[in-house]
Amino acid sequence: MAEKAKESAYAPYSGFKVGAAVLTADGKIFTGCNIENSSYGATVCAERVAIFKAVSEGYREFSKIAVTAMPCGICRQVMAEFCDKDFEIIVDNKIYKLGDILPEAFILPKEE
Repeated sequence: MAEKAKESAYAPYSGFKVGAAVLTADGKIFTGCNIENSSYGATVCAERVAIFKAVSEGYREFSKIAVTAMPCGICRQVMAEFCDKDFEIIVDNKIYKLGDILPEAFILPKEE
């Protein structure tokens, strides 16, 4: 599904299209693609699109994500907001653990 999502990417500046598919803890899948902007800071990565779509629909627990390219630091930090260190990131059929690729995530205590 990540490969299919990549087809919708809007990447007129870099030409680098990325797709992602995140799996919620209860088995629902949300997809995303990167969306570039001429003001580069406004660009959004595929992983964040997929996660933000899920969060906007009320989902907060995720088990894994498939991405067509290795996630950037911002995307790793977004994953750390919602996922534990054992969260699986699948890139090119290789599985990474979030805690291994972002060992010192910035996490504030959440209010109960």
